[in-house]
Amino acid sequence: MALNISVVRSNLRPCWIKTFFLLICVAFGSYGDTDSELLLKFKDKLQNNNALSSWDLSTNPCSDHGDNNWAGVICNKEGNIRGLQLENMGLKGDIDVESLKELQFLRTISLMNNDFDGRIPEINKVVGLKSLYLSNNKFSGEIPAHFFESMQWLKKIHLSNNQFSGVIPSSLTKLSRLLELRLDGNKFSGTIPLFQQKILRSFSVANNQLQGNIPATLSKIPVAAFSGNEGLCGAPLDACATPAHHSNHSNHSKKPSNITFIVIAIVVFLAVLCVIGAVIFILRRKRKRKATTSIENPPSGLNKKGVKEGGDESQRSSNSNHNRRGDNNNNNNNNNNNSMKLCFIKDDRDRFDLYELLRASAEILGSGCYSSSYRASLVSGTKVVVKRFKQMNSVGKEEFHEHMRRIGRLNHPNLLPLVAYYYRKEEKLLVSDYVQNGSLAVRLHGHQTVGEPSLDWPIRLKIVKGIAYGLEYLYKEMPSLIAPHGNLKSSNVLLTQSLEPLISDYSLVPVTSQDLAQDIMVIYKSPEYLHHGRITKKSDVWCLGILILEIMVGKFSSNFLQKGKGGELSLANWVISVAPEEWSNEVIDKDMGATRNSDGEMMKLLKVALSCCEVDADKRMDLKEAVEKIQELKERDHDDDFYTSYASEADMRSSRGLSGEINFWPLNN
Repeated sequence: MALNISVVRSNLRPCWIKTFFLLICVAFGSYGDTDSELLLKFKDKLQNNNALSSWDLSTNPCSDHGDNNWAGVICNKEGNIRGLQLENMGLKGDIDVESLKELQFLRTISLMNNDFDGRIPEINKVVGLKSLYLSNNKFSGEIPAHFFESMQWLKKIHLSNNQFSGVIPSSLTKLSRLLELRLDGNKFSGTIPLFQQKILRSFSVANNQLQGNIPATLSKIPVAAFSGNEGLCGAPLDACATPAHHSNHSNHSKKPSNITFIVIAIVVFLAVLCVIGAVIFILRRKRKRKATTSIENPPSGLNKKGVKEGGDESQRSSNSNHNRRGDNNNNNNNNNNNSMKLCFIKDDRDRFDLYELLRASAEILGSGCYSSSYRASLVSGTKVVVKRFKQMNSVGKEEFHEHMRRIGRLNHPNLLPLVAYYYRKEEKLLVSDYVQNGSLAVRLHGHQTVGEPSLDWPIRLKIVKGIAYGLEYLYKEMPSLIAPHGNLKSSNVLLTQSLEPLISDYSLVPVTSQDLAQDIMVIYKSPEYLHHGRITKKSDVWCLGILILEIMVGKFSSNFLQKGKGGELSLANWVISVAPEEWSNEVIDKDMGATRNSDGEMMKLLKVALSCCEVDADKRMDLKEAVEKIQELKERDHDDDFYTSYASEADMRSSRGLSGEINFWPLNN
């Protein structure tokens, strides 16, 4: 019996040894994938992944100093993968969450502006995420109510402009660290859940199918965050309707008198407040006028020369006597160098620090409710323009840096390049090169230097074409933005020495406080916003049409836009009110000079502009077609029968005057 036991033991020993080694192999095998291998697994399941060609095992994703070697990979200082920023790459296919969840230092994922579709990936398995950006894809379907419960570290969630449906996941209300939530541009329905977070600094559910009461915890969110949901009510929107309750005659007769008394008291109180506010406003305006040579709350230490210019925020100043001011004791700021660092867009640019910028002499080029502009002359002789924006204070640092980098990657001969930017919670600065010739607004409206010729038809046509090409490029490179420019007007078009147009102040809608944007940006003067409280992809087209009319007519479009509501007194409708056969005499700017053999082409451009200004956005010409028709225009007429065909088209035209729908005639010339 003992012999048999020893034999059994001797037979079992090799089995235990084999099992032990097998377990070791399995254990090591399960943890064998490096970060590089995990990313390559993730890449292999993607389609159209040519933009990730730098992902190769011959290099590490991150260097020892925290620099990224692979496109779209963000590294921390220790050389670990902190984020994936795979935007605007045309990616589609499957998102390998199983590989991503093994990246233990991964905190940010951005797949914005790609072609991913289907249901939301199981990204909730990556429990350590702090930021999730999936906007501007084609994700669809419902998001489970409990989806975000395990992601308690999330601070930012951007799911805008997809096709998500169903109710808003209730688990979003349980994320205690949540700062930003963007769900706009989807098909969410039902009511808005009760959000308890007290630190939400960016929130939007605009353009969905939501209904019911807005929770009281969101009552201080700007109105724009809820627009496009016809069924929503409650603060900050209109109050919800309550059913009428019947009561006896005596009670019914008492209530109106009490309510009337309360309403009258409130009206009187508000009237008194308005009077007091008006007096304070007038006094403050008077004080500002007495100090025109001072810069309104500058960053610090700018030497200033007071300059006044016609045209809002344009880069042009009238001649005046300039007085130099002293240094303002900038040496006291030496300890703040680290917090005053300028971020330059391109490496090949001559660098200068914010300290040098603040020590430079400066001239005020323009000051409006949106921004203030200064021309700074550096010691090196370089002249730059510094724009200080006043309505960006709600934008987070990470979001601001990310958007400025996107703007910095733009490159087109008709766009004013961004040289550098500066972020501080209290203020944001954008730096660009100074353009000597100033703005189109100044050249159009009579403030040009003595002896400077007016803009003739060939020059104006060249300017219109340049603006159209620049806007077309913005639409191509910024497809995620509903309004890739957002504030297209003559004062935001600069002219080079050869009178080529440079578009400025573009793509700033995402970093502008939304509750003030409608008072600042031109797109919010469009008919679709004034009538329906929304902007569309064609809002910039409307701005282009108004700008072309301003160029051709020589009248300030803002004078019309401020008078009318819904576009009834817009520059476009003023042109329509004039008989087409009188356009040459009554509409075309006389400062354009002799226009012999050019009337036909000018009439075609006017018709393109009017088609861009169609009140109904669905009937409005799209940008691609507008650019094509503008590109076809010549400096001289090439159709001897123009006036014959033009007259026949005019007879066919039907118009609603100044208040109804406009039907434009065919643009087939």
